[in-house]
Amino acid sequence: MLLLAWRFLLLVAGAVALFYLAPQLVAVFATAPQLGRLDWPWLAVMLGLETASFAAVWALARLAVPGLSWPVSVTTQLAANAASRVVPGGVVVGGAVYFRLLRRSGVEPAGAAAALTANSLISNMVIFALPAAGVVSAAVTAAVPRGLLPVALAGLLLFSLTLAIGMILVRFDQPLALAGRLAARLGRLVPHRLSAGRVVRPDGLLRTRNELVAAMGGRWWQAVGLAAAKWILDYLVLVAALRGVGAEPRLSLVLLAYGAASVLGMIPITPGGLGFVEAGLAATLTVSGIAVGDALLATLAYRLFAFWLPIPAGAVAYVVHRGWLRARPDEIG
Repeated sequence: MLLLAWRFLLLVAGAVALFYLAPQLVAVFATAPQLGRLDWPWLAVMLGLETASFAAVWALARLAVPGLSWPVSVTTQLAANAASRVVPGGVVVGGAVYFRLLRRSGVEPAGAAAALTANSLISNMVIFALPAAGVVSAAVTAAVPRGLLPVALAGLLLFSLTLAIGMILVRFDQPLALAGRLAARLGRLVPHRLSAGRVVRPDGLLRTRNELVAAMGGRWWQAVGLAAAKWILDYLVLVAALRGVGAEPRLSLVLLAYGAASVLGMIPITPGGLGFVEAGLAATLTVSGIAVGDALLATLAYRLFAFWLPIPAGAVAYVVHRGWLRARPDEIG
């Protein structure tokens, strides 16, 4: 009964949030007829970058669960990702779908939990590294490069920065301890009824990280690298969208705008942060010096590849996954 009440509250909260965010969403979607303005080569680049970003997530799951096949890794992640973007509280729902699909594929509960933890904890740690990477790169005053090669080189530099910061979070306790204490303080502000009695422990992040590193052994640095690649490749989709509309902001400002949008995307009120991300990203891009029309169009183009297209892809992946299980019932993955 409590679970049903919580879901109802999420639905109500999501509806209210979308109502107030409707003007920003309408402004973004109103630029749809202008998508033809984008240079088509940049559209192909965006598709390739987003696909590579998803491939990093699939590789991370296979790293967490040795022996996990590519078909299982790809279809389960795509299906769970789609589920997380169509219902409120998507992160929890997506995680449950991911765990259940892995279990149906024959993965042991411990392995399924390891994959889920790797995809969430390490990826979230890298999100924490993005603002720091943006601050470091702020010293570079270069605008978004015009050609594909300079974009790739800029992405490689930011990947190196993010990887280094992510490895610091893995190797040193102080940053995670500070984040844990902050999370515990914020958790105490949540009403008891909403938290369902769950208590955020200050050492929770440290303990989970240590367990994950111990389980992965010497593979933890590869996991951090894959998580960094996932986010930087997705960030480059936004950079490509900006180049496609002809905008030339500073790379560091785009990274800060992207980092803010990524945090907004974690808000569980609307599916995938729908509305929050569009409003926040368009606003921060405008503040960084991009014309309002270009910021709205770039936001729409980015969300098209990062949010909307993966939903039908996830539905197809779910059907393929079910058919694959029926055809090969004895395979573990």
